[in-house]
Amino acid sequence: MPRIAIQENLMFQRIVIALSATTLFACSAGGDSGNAQELQNDEQRTLYALGVALANNLDPFALSDEEVAIVAMGLREAVLGEPLKVEMDVFGPRIQELADERAGAASDEERDASAAFAAEIAGEPGAQVFDSGLVVVPIEEGTGENPSASDTVRVHYHGTLRDGTVFDSSVDRGESITFPLSGVIPCWTEGVQKMRVGGKAKLLCPAEIAYGDRGTGPIPGGATLLFEVELIAIE
Repeated sequence: MPRIAIQENLMFQRIVIALSATTLFACSAGGDSGNAQELQNDEQRTLYALGVALANNLDPFALSDEEVAIVAMGLREAVLGEPLKVEMDVFGPRIQELADERAGAASDEERDASAAFAAEIAGEPGAQVFDSGLVVVPIEEGTGENPSASDTVRVHYHGTLRDGTVFDSSVDRGESITFPLSGVIPCWTEGVQKMRVGGKAKLLCPAEIAYGDRGTGPIPGGATLLFEVELIAIE
């Protein structure tokens, strides 16, 4: 099934992993994030890449420069065994609350920004708008059968954000995929059933039937997604 369609956002666990890894980096740098450190070899470059990848899990916090410094201070003092400035049994549980609060604010902004994009796609010739918010725009009409929600299908797809950023694409990978329609996001379950084998269509997926306020991976919370889907076969 689509890689992006089966990802789950295990926020708290991912935050803990990211913070743990950042702790190691903060210690190795002596706690001074202001000094640039040259990467001497491929191992260091790989560790740097790991830090970048893990830092992506902190995106929901939308940290400022000042806040990054505060996080780094906590990491350094904890790993060096210095006295902590907060009670972790009180403030530790608030990490998830803060993530949800900031993710919710970002999600609202993304939803507002997506409204014009959704209206544009819904206004394209032949577009069908459904009660769920799904928009289907036929590109090529198929001649085969329509799949049901219990079917397994084989497709090619290309997924983009409202600004055209590609977040997942079997087309780019050059390999079609097979998955059960019951095991993907609701937009796909509903939308692919509107297609016939051999057909190709755009599926516009509002956040409510995609990844909601949390988002996943490169998809921000509240994002409206656009897929081009080719229905190759019902397996």
